Amino acid sequence: MTAPRQTPNVEPRTSNVGLKTAGAVLAAKAIGAASRRLKQGGGTALPGLVAERIDPRVVGNLARQLGGGRLIVTGTNGKTTTARMIAGSLAAAGRAPVHNRSGSNLMRGLAAALAEHAGPDGRIEQAARRAGVFEVDEATVPRAALAIRPQALLFTNLFRDQLDRYGEVDSIATLWRRALRRLPPSVTLVLNADDPTVATLAREFRGEALFFGVEDRTQASGSEHAADSRWCNRCGTEYAYDAAFFWHIGHWHCPGCGERRPAPQVAAQTVLAGPEGTRLAITTPAGPLSLDLPLTGLYNVDNALAATAAALAVGVPLDCIGRGLSDFTAAFGRQEALDVRGRDVRVLLCKNPAGVNQVLRTILTDPDPLHVMLVLNDGIADGRDVSWIWDVDFELLRERTALAIASGHRAADMALRLKYAGVGEELTPGPFLLARARANGGSGRAKQRRSRRLGNRRAEDDVIHGRDARLPG
Repeated sequence: MTAPRQTPNVEPRTSNVGLKTAGAVLAAKAIGAASRRLKQGGGTALPGLVAERIDPRVVGNLARQLGGGRLIVTGTNGKTTTARMIAGSLAAAGRAPVHNRSGSNLMRGLAAALAEHAGPDGRIEQAARRAGVFEVDEATVPRAALAIRPQALLFTNLFRDQLDRYGEVDSIATLWRRALRRLPPSVTLVLNADDPTVATLAREFRGEALFFGVEDRTQASGSEHAADSRWCNRCGTEYAYDAAFFWHIGHWHCPGCGERRPAPQVAAQTVLAGPEGTRLAITTPAGPLSLDLPLTGLYNVDNALAATAAALAVGVPLDCIGRGLSDFTAAFGRQEALDVRGRDVRVLLCKNPAGVNQVLRTILTDPDPLHVMLVLNDGIADGRDVSWIWDVDFELLRERTALAIASGHRAADMALRLKYAGVGEELTPGPFLLARARANGGSGRAKQRRSRRLGNRRAEDDVIHGRDARLPG
């Protein structure tokens, strides 16, 4: 792709959306309002579920009204942050984006977000000039793409994640490749050149691909102990790396068949990381972009590059992209900064080995001893299987923590992993654990003894329901 499109190539649906879609929108609005009023949730999933029951085509009927560009963002890590960056660029360009900002990324979440922006008649006001940016779950891509008919489809990366739900990465990659074969060539793929599995998706597609990636080799950290894209999916030879950034992300090539990382059109030529942000020098088909990104971590550089490339693919001017990224504010939990009783608290969400390792490396740039709470849950949205924590380099925290607290539904599992990593020599109950023990009429000392037997299921039960396990560094 030699130049970004200057105007959206989307034909909005202007005909009457039908009584069924209007009824679905009304029901979604009513349920969403009731849910928020009764404090039973944010109204980001159930309204959409009901809307889909009333009109199974509600997502397509609403989304395809949008004439200012329609984008789908998917991948293992970075979806929410990248989608928010794109939405900021679209807003700066005056396209008033429709966006599932909450991160509810199944079809029901898309339906709820679209219904929220629609009127009682099922029409989205000023839809012809508005854009849509939709974060979509990896396994939902085929259905979402068929319904939304996007102008651009962005794949951020592919890592092992929620094995109990997705299976191994090959399962998702196969699903994506099948979906791409059904897309019209008018769609622009936006692909991470540094991820071998994502970059080679271009082979399955008849249309254009716009690649993004990091050119600054000073960011290379060497190979890590694990990778989720190790073997060439064309000839089976193990990939070799000229520069390895993290996990399997880097400048890769196959010694067997000669396939190699494509040259990215949107590239970070220089990356200068600071304690509060990152300065980037980016080359694009539309010209150079100098950017002060208010986020740290190389993974956020990838997010910014992905957002830049996707925005260019739907014709957003470069100056609007720069404003959207420079004014970016983090989503809940995504490097969110809080002031808690005069203390600086950072909340960083991560949910798989690659993501946690990058977060650990980011926070360890602070030379001071760290006070960390690691919260591990096993809800449906998080993945029931938490065995992935044993692939995380928690050993990096050894001798760097003044205090470490394991918490969440699977606090015992996290505490055990930290003990094997050498983060703390003994498990002692946190104050919340003692408070709950007394409230339940039990002996605090007895609870403490049972908590030490981390391999015992009863010990897990002591910690699962909100009780914290504290580990002195």
